Amino acid sequence: MANERARSLRKNRTSAETRLWWQLRMLKAQGWKFRQQAPIDHFIVDFVCLSQRLLVEVDGGTHCSPEERARDARRERYLRDQGFRVMRFWNSDVFDNIERVMDHIVATLEDGTPPPPPPPRKGEGR
Repeated sequence: MANERARSLRKNRTSAETRLWWQLRMLKAQGWKFRQQAPIDHFIVDFVCLSQRLLVEVDGGTHCSPEERARDARRERYLRDQGFRVMRFWNSDVFDNIERVMDHIVATLEDGTPPPPPPPRKGEGR
């Protein structure tokens, strides 16, 4: 069931996910392989580098409601309890500053600890 859902999500990913996926694929040359829309237990994550236990999530406007923020927090807490590091970016970050997003991801991969997240953009607060 999860594999079927992940397959469907890969076929119907958002434009922000597509843009980030093309950038993440280039990291394979440096030894970091990412999978997209990958099942992790009962969740499907946007991107994962299993060797580094790093998850990258791309969030759009639907993640702004209090209910979605609470759901994301529970999901993130569970994944962190499983030993994953979780990074989240807004769609607008991927579109407006993909270089900064990639620098943030690469820095995390290189040193094993996530740097502080970029501040939220106006209207996208967390």
